[in-house]
Amino acid sequence: MMKIKEKTNVLFPTGSWVALITPFTAEGEVDMKGFATLVDFHVANNTDGLLFMGSTGETTSLFPQERREIIRSMTKYCREKIPAFFGVTCPTTKATTELARFAQDEGALGILLTVPPYVAPPQEAVYEYFAEIARSVSLSVALYNNPGRVSVNINPDTVARLADFPNVVADKEATASVEHLTEVMGKVEGKLHLLCCDYPKYSLILPTLAMGGKGTANVAGNVIPREMALMSSPWESFEDTKRSRELYFDWLPLLKMLYSVSNPVVVKAAVEVLGFPAGPPRPPLPKLKGEKLEILKKMLDDLGVSGHYGIRRKGEHNG
Repeated sequence: MMKIKEKTNVLFPTGSWVALITPFTAEGEVDMKGFATLVDFHVANNTDGLLFMGSTGETTSLFPQERREIIRSMTKYCREKIPAFFGVTCPTTKATTELARFAQDEGALGILLTVPPYVAPPQEAVYEYFAEIARSVSLSVALYNNPGRVSVNINPDTVARLADFPNVVADKEATASVEHLTEVMGKVEGKLHLLCCDYPKYSLILPTLAMGGKGTANVAGNVIPREMALMSSPWESFEDTKRSRELYFDWLPLLKMLYSVSNPVVVKAAVEVLGFPAGPPRPPLPKLKGEKLEILKKMLDDLGVSGHYGIRRKGEHNG
C-alpha cells in the first residue's frame, strides 16, 4: 500500500474557478494575446482561479503543440496574477503523463484530469490512470468527473482512494446525481475540495455548497465573473447561504442560455458580444448566429451584463 504523505506545497481550489474559453484568431489559430486579455479581465473581476483546456477550452480540438504552447505561455502570464490549472488529459496514460510532466517543468501550479474520452476503461483502470499521473508529478492534481462527455463515471470509492495521494487536491463533479456528491463528500473525509459544474440541468451548486463543497468550476464566469465568485464562495454563515441562493436564481436564465447549445458555442458568442477575444468554436462545433444570437444579445442587455462588463471602447473594459 502506498504510504500517504501530508498534503503540503499544493493548492486547494476554492471559490469560483472559471473554465476558460480558448480564443481563436480570425484565421483559426490560438490567440495568445487574446488569452492575456481574458486573464486580465478575470484578475480584475474577482475570479479565484482559471482552468485552461477543459471542455469549455475545446481541448480535444487543439493540436498537441498548441496545448504545450498554451501551458508554456499562460503559466508564465498567470504567475503572480491568478492561480491556473491546465487540462492535460490525452488518449493514453503515457501521453497524459508526458504532458503533465511538461506542465510541471514549465512551472504550472496544477493540472486537471478527466477520464480519456471514448475509450471507456473499467473502474480499476480509471483508478490506475489517475494514480499513475499523480505519482509522476508533484504539482496539484484536480480530478474532473464528467461522465456525460466521456461515458465513464469516477465512482465515489475511486475518488476516495485517489484522495489519499498527497497532490490530489480537488474533485470537480459534473454528474446528474446529488447522491454521488454526498457519497464522495462522506468518503474523502476532507482530504480534497469538492467543486461542481454550473450546468443548470444538474443544478449542483446549492447542494454542493450546502454539504460543505468549496466552490464551482464554472462556465458562466466567462461572462459574469463577479457574480460567480460571490455565488461560489463556500458557506460559512447564513448570509453566505442567502447570497448564493439569491444569485443562483437571479442568474439561472443566463445559465440555461449558456448551455442551450453544446458548450462552448454560446459562451464564446457571449464573450464576443461583450467585446472580448473569443473567435468561433472549431468545427464541427458551429458559431452561434441568427435568432439564437439575437436572443443572447437581448438577454445580456436586459440583465445588465453588456453594460457592466462590455467593452466601452477599444482597449477599455468595465472592471
